[in-house]
Amino acid sequence: MPMRRIALMTAAILLAATGLAEARPDTRTMSCDQLRRLLQSRHAVVLTTGPNTYDRYVRQFGNECDWPEVPMSAYVPTRDGSCPVYRCEEPVTNFPD
Repeated sequence: MPMRRIALMTAAILLAATGLAEARPDTRTMSCDQLRRLLQSRHAVVLTTGPNTYDRYVRQFGNECDWPEVPMSAYVPTRDGSCPVYRCEEPVTNFPD
């Protein structure tokens, strides 16, 4: 009987933990305005952008990027078209002569 109780408690804990895990927001289900408000409120968010694609996007100004990365322009699909956002990337420093 104690083994069964332990197994049930373990299953309940695992079920609760997986239920609390937040899924990545999907840009395709949001309007561009909703997405931009989300980025402003959370500062940085990992977003699903397609069936098998995701990335971390940030607000334009702030220190969400680790040095030497900076916020660079990107576009993601939204419910109402393509939305301009920012993603952390290393700036291009080696220009051809």
